[in-house]
Amino acid sequence: MVKIGILGVGTVGASVANILETNADILEARAGKKIVVKSGVVKNLSKDRGVSIKLSDNPSDIIDDPEIDIVVELMGGVEEPYRLVKQALENGKAVVTANKALLAYHRYELQEIAGNTPLMYEASTAGGIPIIGALRNGLTANHIESIQGIMNGTTNYMLTKMINEGALYDDILKEAQALGYAEADPTFDVGGFDASHKLLILASIAYGIDAKPEDILIEGIENINQTDVAFAKEFGYEIKLLGIAKKVKEGVELRVHPTMIPASSMIAKVDGVMNAVSVVGDNVGETMYYGAGAGGEATASAVIADIVDIVRGNQDPMLGYKKPLETGMELLFESEIVTNYYLRMSVIDQSGVLAKITKALETFNISIESMLQKPHRDDELVKLLFTTHACQEEKIQEAMIALKKLNCVHGEIAMIRIEK
Repeated sequence: MVKIGILGVGTVGASVANILETNADILEARAGKKIVVKSGVVKNLSKDRGVSIKLSDNPSDIIDDPEIDIVVELMGGVEEPYRLVKQALENGKAVVTANKALLAYHRYELQEIAGNTPLMYEASTAGGIPIIGALRNGLTANHIESIQGIMNGTTNYMLTKMINEGALYDDILKEAQALGYAEADPTFDVGGFDASHKLLILASIAYGIDAKPEDILIEGIENINQTDVAFAKEFGYEIKLLGIAKKVKEGVELRVHPTMIPASSMIAKVDGVMNAVSVVGDNVGETMYYGAGAGGEATASAVIADIVDIVRGNQDPMLGYKKPLETGMELLFESEIVTNYYLRMSVIDQSGVLAKITKALETFNISIESMLQKPHRDDELVKLLFTTHACQEEKIQEAMIALKKLNCVHGEIAMIRIEK
């Protein structure tokens, strides 16, 4: 018999406990041993959790219990879970976690501490989608060329509504909050931070990149409006908040931001709260992983899959490799990213304006690929929308500063990156 202790019996923790009880027979058949939850830890013992297991408010009741074989960490946060997971590993207990923030900041320290003690984390990235297992095991024969992922269901739901129904950002954010998809403070989701934690985990497995969220480009969807949506449709694009990891000659790009992608691409067709991750390997080509990215039962499914894997005797290295993957795979600076760009600005409606803008861009070796002009609510202005050929991030940022200084440009300039 294998005994489990759960740190954090919230929505996911309760689902884990109940599924392990309800599906005990099939799980025993698949794992080869009976799996039972001995106890769980919560902050508030007076709150009903909908579980039949013994509950405590002291993490030591699990961490230091010699009968508990596997600790499941579902607390959330960073430093307190890190302390407890570290202690559990040092006590020789296997660990399963769904905590993306913990891994975004401490995955390499935990790998060192774990050694040959299993530490599994499939549920930390894209909920019920087995993307961690795919990268660690299924794609081991490949150099990973790129990863593109819709890793946050809240933003994908909002963008889907904005694109398909013409919803305004502020209205759809309120709807997402009412439905429970977005928090009262939605910054973690709409600002791209949730997706960045997940991207860093995947990039560590694919490239061995040790980076923190502060080291990479992160932008959210807050500034996207219906003008951008209309332009994307007219030129055959969809707008998605993507986490992108891409191997280039100079190193690895890691970035999270709204992205215009061809409407014909597989990932462009993923709508609503669903998640999807596209991985390109040098041998297998593109593979696609799709499913529910959040929710108690979907995330619990991934947690229990890890538990079963451990019970079966899996002792694979945490990040999927026993020596450095490749030499010279360093994280590129944000300024070194190369892609195409879409710009939106308001300009005075008079002759010669486009020539001034084109001349300003030429100063930074940036050329216009396509352009569209739209009416403005101010009769003296027009909205100028255009895309560029591929250029360096540093150049487009410098060009935007120069454009803002032109007396024919009014207000802020919006920018969205394009992946073809």
